Amino acid sequence: MFNVLSRLSLVSKIIIAIFLGIGVAVLFPNFTPYLSLLGELFIKALKSVAPILVFVLVLASIANFKVGQNSNLKPVMILYVVGMLLAAFSAVVASIAFPSQLFLNLSTQPALQAPGSLAEILKNLLLSFIANPVQAISEANFIGILAWAIGLGLALRHSSETTKQVLTDVADAVNQIIHTVIGFAPVGIFGLVAVTFADAGLATLSSYAHLLIVLIGTMLFVALVINPILVALTMRANPYPLVFKCLKESGITAFFTRSSAANIPVNLDLAQRLGVNEATASVSIPLGATVNMAGAAVTITVLTLATVHTLGIHVDLSTMIILSVVATVSACGASGVAGGSLLLIPVACSLFGNLVY
Repeated sequence: MFNVLSRLSLVSKIIIAIFLGIGVAVLFPNFTPYLSLLGELFIKALKSVAPILVFVLVLASIANFKVGQNSNLKPVMILYVVGMLLAAFSAVVASIAFPSQLFLNLSTQPALQAPGSLAEILKNLLLSFIANPVQAISEANFIGILAWAIGLGLALRHSSETTKQVLTDVADAVNQIIHTVIGFAPVGIFGLVAVTFADAGLATLSSYAHLLIVLIGTMLFVALVINPILVALTMRANPYPLVFKCLKESGITAFFTRSSAANIPVNLDLAQRLGVNEATASVSIPLGATVNMAGAAVTITVLTLATVHTLGIHVDLSTMIILSVVATVSACGASGVAGGSLLLIPVACSLFGNLVY
């Protein structure tokens, strides 16, 4: 049995782990609290190694960057912005076609403090650039990590070949650690799935079925229609083999870890196996995990429109378009705000007055 499992691909092991997790949650729900540690350890391992991985890889890539070498970062940044805007527009269309209603419990107050305005989000984002480097790594502030790694990398471009080789060797060593951590993905995802299904349960999920369908449906539309169109326009080739490979190897872990930061090592490993330019991948993937938040843009837009629909507020099309832009800009700062995209919903709601949330 062990020999059979060892010959399976990582994705096959993860799929088996998902079904086993659901089975344990249904048959032995009282046992799942003991499994939560597996998921917590996996996410903690990914999150703890991600900051140092990003710092070392970006530093080594830029220090070894050859003059005249094309990093292709400009088109990647353009794709990030266009992709988020189209994701937010898709959320508007989905909310118009399938308006959602929330089951509000106004007796409970949010435990965390939401940002007061869009300006505050942008301010926090800019301040992240000049964070203390040690603090940036310890707090997983990827904007600050990228800023310091790029700065030091540029400063070390004229260093000796020995120094550059040391940086490359350190980056390779960190990559080996990443491969080891990713190898435990089936075990971690098994624990995450079991706990998620046991805690939430189908009864709880059913009361929000409509809202979940709109959210997940919009995200699937972005992943399977919008992103492939952008890739096709860029590559001038059939995008779906690449799209499905990325969804299969990166999408599953992203869905169950629910953390873009935790998924950075997985994406960097996949990019390396796909032969992506290391200088491009080592900068664009961590940056994308921080500012390319299409999922956050969808969440902010859908839940904001669900809130105003629940309160009976009429919203015209022009306001919805403005909301899409606000959601896109807010999503860029989602990783820098405690609570992520959910706490940025009040910022978007401020377009419609001082709503109670």
